[in-house]
Amino acid sequence: MDFVAGIGFVAGLLTTIAFWPQLQRTWTTKSAGDLSLAMLLTFTSGVLLWLVYGLLIHAWPIVVTNAVTFLLTTAILVLKFRYRR
Repeated sequence: MDFVAGIGFVAGLLTTIAFWPQLQRTWTTKSAGDLSLAMLLTFTSGVLLWLVYGLLIHAWPIVVTNAVTFLLTTAILVLKFRYRR
């Protein structure tokens, strides 16, 4: 792996793991009321487009990190609907 790809993976890793605490908190508290549905839908859509873009240009740091981010944000969205009151 070259230096530029390494920076891409580290940047993607940091932005991806930022969602883990939110997913964990939502799962633990069984509450997602404080999360904006519009933000989650917009962000998840953007991440999906980044994933597609990464696939189209064969940029593996973009593909891998956005695939994981997409899974995390989709899980948060599912919990948002599941714990709706």
